[in-house]
Amino acid sequence: MKKLFYLIENIVDWSGKISSWFIVPLTFLVVLEIILRRFLNCPTIWNFEVTIQIYGFYTIIFFAYGFLHKKHVSIDILTERLHKRKKAIFEIISHIIFFYPFVLIVLMKGIPYAARSWGEFERSWSVFGAPLYMIKTVIPISFFLLLMQGIVIFVRYIFLAIKGEEL
Repeated sequence: MKKLFYLIENIVDWSGKISSWFIVPLTFLVVLEIILRRFLNCPTIWNFEVTIQIYGFYTIIFFAYGFLHKKHVSIDILTERLHKRKKAIFEIISHIIFFYPFVLIVLMKGIPYAARSWGEFERSWSVFGAPLYMIKTVIPISFFLLLMQGIVIFVRYIFLAIKGEEL
């Protein structure tokens, strides 16, 4: 089980590290558009949509990575003074009530959403007409990674609640 957890966390970690490099072209495109628009009075029709898609990809693909490294916002008022076992039980309950329903609903809706977009080779409504099916595919991929990472964390909390030590 530890090897499987290591594999999942490795995939999530590397997806985050590789995806983090998308900030470079994103920054370049934003600066390029500013220069073209403000200084050369020659705005592009494609830059806005491309930067929106890169930013969307960059943001959504980091859900699992943020979850792995505990970078998501959390309110610890209820759990900060609890013993590790009680905190683990609280986390288990909150996973069952909040995390899994949310992730599973987005996955169940996201897969047909992306599939329909691919079936139509959906494009944006703008003059540029950027393809949307690729960015819509990132939604179920990202939430699948988030689900896998969530399962690893959930099992670790169960182990901590039962045994009193981390897996």
